[in-house]
Amino acid sequence: MQIGLVLLVIAVLFIVKSVKVVPQQHAWVVERLGKYNGTLTPGLSFLMPFIDRVAYKHVLKEIPLDIPSQVCITRDNTQLQVDGILYFQVTDAMRASYGSSNYIMAISQLAQTSLRSVIGKLELDKTFEERDIINAQVVQAIDEAALNWGVKVLRYEIKDLTPPKEILHAMQQQITAEREKRALIAASEGRRQEQINIATGEREAFIARSEGEKQAAINKAQGEAASILAVAEANAQAIERVAAAIRQPGGDQAVQLKVAEKAVDAYSKVAAEATTTLIVPSNMTEVAALIGSAMKMAQLPK
Repeated sequence: MQIGLVLLVIAVLFIVKSVKVVPQQHAWVVERLGKYNGTLTPGLSFLMPFIDRVAYKHVLKEIPLDIPSQVCITRDNTQLQVDGILYFQVTDAMRASYGSSNYIMAISQLAQTSLRSVIGKLELDKTFEERDIINAQVVQAIDEAALNWGVKVLRYEIKDLTPPKEILHAMQQQITAEREKRALIAASEGRRQEQINIATGEREAFIARSEGEKQAAINKAQGEAASILAVAEANAQAIERVAAAIRQPGGDQAVQLKVAEKAVDAYSKVAAEATTTLIVPSNMTEVAALIGSAMKMAQLPK
C-alpha cells in the first residue's frame, strides 16, 4: 500500500514537472541542465522532468513603465522637472532573459539619460513647443540599445514639464503682457475701422445729398423752362386768335369798343380810390384820339 502511494506521488510529480501550459501572450524560457534549450509558446508543452526547467517567464503584452521624475537643464541653463511614461514590449524572450540582468531598470535609466540629453539641446520655450520631437528622439535612442535586450520600445510620452517658480512667474507675466498687447492692438484696429466706416458713411451721404440737390435743381429748371414755354405758347396762341379776329368783318369796331371799355374801366378804378386825384381832360376829343392811337397800334397788316 505504501509502495503504491509512493509510486502515485512520483507519477504526479513527473506529470507536474513534464507538462506545462503556457498562457496566451506569454513566453517561457527553458533551460536544460543550466543551458538555454528553447522557448515555450502559448499552449501545452512537455519537458523532461528534473532535467529541464522553466528559468524565465515573460509577458509579451505592451507594458507601461513610469519613468521617475528628474531635473533636466535646457540649453539656456534653465532647470526643468520632467517625468514621463514609456511603453515597451518583449519581442525576444531569449534575449530578454540573457541580454540584461534587469532590462526594466536598464530601459528606465536609459530613458532618463536620453531625455536629459535631448532637452539639453533645446531652449526653454522649445521644450514646450516640441514635445513630439522630444518623445520621438527619446524612443529612437532607447530602441537602438534595447534591441540587444529583446525589447521593442513603442513610444514615450512626457507627462509633465515643470519649470522653477521664478521662471513660471516670469512666463505668466510674459503671457499676460502678450495678451494685453493683443487686446490693445485689437481695440486700436476697432477704432480705426470705426473711423473708416464713419468717414465712408459721411462721404456716401454727402454724395447722395449732392446728387439729390443736383437732380432737384435740374427738375426745378426743367419745370420753370416748361412753364415759361407753356406761357409763351399760350400768349402766342392768344395773339394769333386776336389777330385772326381783327381780320374778320367788324373786327376793327370790336377792338375799338374793347379799348374804349378798358379806358372807361381804368378811369372808374382811379376815381374809386379816395387818395387819388383824378384829372379829367377838358376836351373829350382827346380821349377819342387816345383810343384811335391805341387802335392804330393794335391794327395788324391784313
